[in-house]
Amino acid sequence: MSKPVVAIVGRPNVGKSTLFNVLAGERISIVKDTPGVTRDRIYADVSWLDKAFTLIDTGGIEPDSDDIILSQMREQAQIAIDTADVIMFITDVRQGLVDADEKVANMLRRSKKPVVLVVNKVDDFKKYMPDVYEFYNLGIGEPIPVSAASMLGIGDMLDEVIAHFPERNAEEEEDDRPKIAVIGKPNVGKSSLINKLTGEKRVIVSDIAGTTRDAIDTAVKYCGREYVFIDTAGLRRKSKIKEELERYSIIRAVTAVERADVVVIVIDATEGVTEQDAKIAGIAHDRGKGIIIAVNKWDAIEKNDKSVKEHSDRIRQVLSFMPYAEILFISAQTGQRLNKLYEMIDVVMANNSMRLATGVLNEIVAEAVAMQQPPSDKGKRLKIFYITQVSVKPPTFVVFVNDKKLMHFSYTRYIENRIRDAFGFRGTALRFIIRERKGES
Repeated sequence: MSKPVVAIVGRPNVGKSTLFNVLAGERISIVKDTPGVTRDRIYADVSWLDKAFTLIDTGGIEPDSDDIILSQMREQAQIAIDTADVIMFITDVRQGLVDADEKVANMLRRSKKPVVLVVNKVDDFKKYMPDVYEFYNLGIGEPIPVSAASMLGIGDMLDEVIAHFPERNAEEEEDDRPKIAVIGKPNVGKSSLINKLTGEKRVIVSDIAGTTRDAIDTAVKYCGREYVFIDTAGLRRKSKIKEELERYSIIRAVTAVERADVVVIVIDATEGVTEQDAKIAGIAHDRGKGIIIAVNKWDAIEKNDKSVKEHSDRIRQVLSFMPYAEILFISAQTGQRLNKLYEMIDVVMANNSMRLATGVLNEIVAEAVAMQQPPSDKGKRLKIFYITQVSVKPPTFVVFVNDKKLMHFSYTRYIENRIRDAFGFRGTALRFIIRERKGES
């Protein structure tokens, strides 16, 4: 089930990034081996009470003239309106209500999306409340006073945000058709791939009830099974600025990946794999989705008998954080190998939701430990007592050990590889949670 998406919009210097960082907490720095994505901090996973959501920062504006600020604010607001379930509009009590706030508020109001109006820098509620009330004039509801820097009022603000989350209806819960997000940089052929896949087989184009996204979902029947493709290529950006386009494609990718079971990352064979591809792929990896890398425009490449290997090696090198991903060379233009894509989606989905019996798992791990001794430190050796699978999508395992510090990253990777040798798990990430069992040496 997809998590709601909350987007932050606001003028320069109203404290958007301070607020983003407060909400994102320290958790964001955990993912060390995904290039690019976590450094840019465009999105973060946040949970409040029992609700989890994805927080998106729509972008920083640092121009010097009011006209540019306003046009960029509108651009940001549009991104938020296009992709978010709830929009947080941040204003600044010290600067008061300004013209740009009014104009953006009009856009947000017309969008009919839920907006939470946040008035930041209210370090002293008594002193600033009269100034906070001024923001009622925006006509988008009650202003919520907070201080991101002093962490005041954050709970009330989050209560308001989660109150707007769409109710999940039973129909959506039971929709067990495979959902496939097709993501990638602009112009790699995402739209033509979806058009070719859906071709004459297009059944319904619909927005799933309960989601307010505008991504177009296309259901397709193939060999008697129905698949839902989530297309992120629906909106055309007019932006000329490369960074803005990149940021936008990452934001779109986050919202699509959130809803998908399997993610098809489209790469342009004529261009080769790039840093931007790695950023977009990192989103699917962070989310533990099933992953297929589709190398498109393969028909346009001068090939010899080494081409596939050379291209695959290069992709593996740039996307080294996801060695498990499946690679398929296709052409959306000619339809080459597209039937293989459906087969691969089925395999990857099955692997992403595969459950292993605890007994079998422990046998594999016992064997692995016998073959390669666990690490030790200062005379103390790592002991693995027990391993069990706790969830799927992605398959997640809890490993009980005598001392967490001894479970080096490399040994976890070794255990993961042994499990993969035995069960395949092609196309899906595996997660390992290491727990200590006290009182046992």
